[in-house]
Amino acid sequence: MPQSLDAALTEVRAALLHPALVRAVAAGRRRGQPLPDPARAQVRPVALKAGARLQVVGTDGVRPHTRNVAPGADAAAAVDALLAQPYGNWHVETADTVLQVRVTKKGEAQVHRDARAPVSAEPAAHDRASRHLLDPGDPLFAVVGGGAAKRRQVDAFLRALDATLPAEGLPTPLRVVDLGCGNAYLTFAAYRYLHARGIAAEVTGVDVREDQRERNTALAAALGCAGQVRFVAGTIAAADLDPPHVVLALHACDTATDEALARAVAWQARWILAAPCCHHDVAAQLRRAPAGPLTRDGILRERLADTLTDALRAALLRERGYAVDVVEFVDSAHTPRNTLLRCRRAAGARPAEAAGLAAAYGVNPALAAMLGAAGAGGGSAPGLR
Repeated sequence: MPQSLDAALTEVRAALLHPALVRAVAAGRRRGQPLPDPARAQVRPVALKAGARLQVVGTDGVRPHTRNVAPGADAAAAVDALLAQPYGNWHVETADTVLQVRVTKKGEAQVHRDARAPVSAEPAAHDRASRHLLDPGDPLFAVVGGGAAKRRQVDAFLRALDATLPAEGLPTPLRVVDLGCGNAYLTFAAYRYLHARGIAAEVTGVDVREDQRERNTALAAALGCAGQVRFVAGTIAAADLDPPHVVLALHACDTATDEALARAVAWQARWILAAPCCHHDVAAQLRRAPAGPLTRDGILRERLADTLTDALRAALLRERGYAVDVVEFVDSAHTPRNTLLRCRRAAGARPAEAAGLAAAYGVNPALAAMLGAAGAGGGSAPGLR
């Protein structure tokens, strides 16, 4: 039976501030109301060196923001600020109960309570062990393989994906393509993450080698996800696929990253996340370019090539209507190739900057030629709904 929204939120408030809280998530928005700020929030207790805290992680659709507030007045103020936002759904887990609140179109609250097996309400040891979106001990890795460094890279990539996808309004099913998937660590991990988030997804891995396709297809069957995760043998530029909503590329070598970006633009993909690998193409051009001290020494030339290549890629994508963030997605201790281009299709193109930047250094970026061949803005592909 529906009950008053005020009464339901009072119950949610009591649970959020109770010592038995395990975790809570607020998401969605009420009908006719603006998008909450943050768009999605997670609340849980954590144990820091300074003592117990209530951790509030808010996502604005671009990146997560974390606050750790002290018990008492600070925690109450943080909770009240969240309850004042027009969230459409609350999911609250305590040590013995799951409380779910959904706001109806009429502004009433549908409340559902489930008893659960007792679980520990001890705060997470936040300072002692890092949190993972996908636990490094997940059975997935026992099947797929991958060392500790690769697992950290994949987890960091998933965090970027989590911060990129909006809290609501995703297409169903969400079509995701991992270009240059190799051993498919990211392909499987992306599916596992999306499935855990309750997102219906179809994930496709593309690799040029047929033996990789056969291996990865067998792994999908072993993991019980062959219906949602499939693999295609073919080049990034020519693999026969339905246009995806999300394009991923983790350490595609040299201009293979450019091929992935160009294909994503041609598909008019809504979201692109690409972590480039080496930058040999521009480095070779800089060796011949008259940039003096910047290119005379090999180590400086390589570093300049890294920066210049990704700056040109970002500029070219912005010219074609993408909002682009160039960020560090994992600590350099885990891989020196830790730059991520995080792109979201937006309204309108930015002024042209890439041609002037390329001319200043005497280089011809591979992505510019690929985008030119595909047609400006990738208009040959059907739009995605």
